[in-house]
Amino acid sequence: MHAGSWWLWALGLATAASRTTNPLLLALLVGVAGYVVAARRTDAPWARSYGAFVKLGLAVIAIRLVFAVFLGSPIPGSHTLFTMPEVPLPDWAQGVRVGGRVTAEGMVFALYEGLKLATLLICVGAANALANPARLLKSLPSALYEVGVAVVVAVTFAPNMVSDVVRLRAARRLRGRPTGGVKAILQIGLPVLEGALERSVATAAAMDARGYGRTAHVPKAVRRTTNALTVGGLLGVCAGSYGLLAAEGAAFGLPVLAAGLAAALTGLWLGGRRSVRTRYRPDRWGVRAWLVSGSGAAVAALMIWAGSYDPGALHPGVVPLAAPEFPLWPAASVLLGLLPAFVAPLPNRRNPKESA
Repeated sequence: MHAGSWWLWALGLATAASRTTNPLLLALLVGVAGYVVAARRTDAPWARSYGAFVKLGLAVIAIRLVFAVFLGSPIPGSHTLFTMPEVPLPDWAQGVRVGGRVTAEGMVFALYEGLKLATLLICVGAANALANPARLLKSLPSALYEVGVAVVVAVTFAPNMVSDVVRLRAARRLRGRPTGGVKAILQIGLPVLEGALERSVATAAAMDARGYGRTAHVPKAVRRTTNALTVGGLLGVCAGSYGLLAAEGAAFGLPVLAAGLAAALTGLWLGGRRSVRTRYRPDRWGVRAWLVSGSGAAVAALMIWAGSYDPGALHPGVVPLAAPEFPLWPAASVLLGLLPAFVAPLPNRRNPKESA
């Protein structure tokens, strides 16, 4: 299946998460993403990144709560949990406080906001765990060919550097030398950097021998049109995305986003005329890819629509404190994100008996 469909599915879930602060819906989105990852990820190294994103999301929630304790919250509250010593600040820092009264309403509001950001990170982590980065970069438009090559080199460099560090640390332990401390880090870092430089030079020579960097002649008028369409389209995509994510911008956000995408795609198509390369066995966008990406788009569209007719269910209030409601229709729309767990192809996982 095309790797880009996983990113479209994950971005759809992330868009839905950005439209709500209801902790029940956010927890349901995290559960949907986690179930799909558990059902369809492979044994590849990039598939292990999901756990790191989950830990990063938990760290974001903790940091948001710590900031709410020490820097206060814009939400007024009447339920005081405890009071911290307040640091006096000069007049030019009015509106900012350090310490003071910590209320239950402010902490609940910080928890909701931190959970929202953590859900966004977890959705991105799901895409990283499911999509093969090499196949995704292989499917980039021809206009982004040079950028894709740079990213491929960077993605390949990091794992090799980590393996060099592990190898050198193991060699130092076998020789009875310490592997910790500043001196050991300096002695390990120099061979790692030397090996990385040699690998970079070898990669550059191999790419040059295979004809990387060749471009076809394109008229100046076409290049100017390409630049104008690409830059204008990207600005339109940014403005349209902001309109969709903002509270009161859905009316103009969708048309601007559609126009920006059309202009950007046209610019990328024109820019691809400079590339003279061919693709070996390009990935096809089949029915399964349409179903996976369409499920994410459906979750985002239904959540945006739910925010227009019942915003109170998606954004529970904290003043006064009340338990968040569980809206049935938005929850049912989130469950559409489980479709990839049933329609995506089964992953190729190693058999423990065969590997043994």
